[in-house]
Amino acid sequence: MTSSEVIFVDASAWIALADRSDSNHKKAAAVYPSFLTSNNRLITSNFVIAETYIVLLNELGHPAAFSFLERVKTSPRITRVYSTEDIESEAQAMLGKYRDQDFSYADAVSFTIMKRQKIRKAFAFDKHFISAGFTVVA
Repeated sequence: MTSSEVIFVDASAWIALADRSDSNHKKAAAVYPSFLTSNNRLITSNFVIAETYIVLLNELGHPAAFSFLERVKTSPRITRVYSTEDIESEAQAMLGKYRDQDFSYADAVSFTIMKRQKIRKAFAFDKHFISAGFTVVA
């Protein structure tokens, strides 16, 4: 990867990083540091953060979930994109168009953000990113 790449970070990656029992933890922990050192921008969304928080809260408890929030908030390399009505309308249209896929609403919002910002790569362990035509870097 070049230093100019922007990578979207999905909940599946955040969860794998935080949960040592996750089947993708070792892989996530091995590649994440290189993203921080070689990329100026990691992008995630408020929907992804909310999804990650609730999974971590249920699986690992409040301290782990809250620690995740603090790390994302204070990292200078992570940009949080907030969903808007316009993004959500486009995401809903995408869900209507791809009825044969089981994309979640959060997935569709992520794909819309990636499309709008011309982001081609996602740090994710979710097959839906591949189905939507993105490259998974994990």
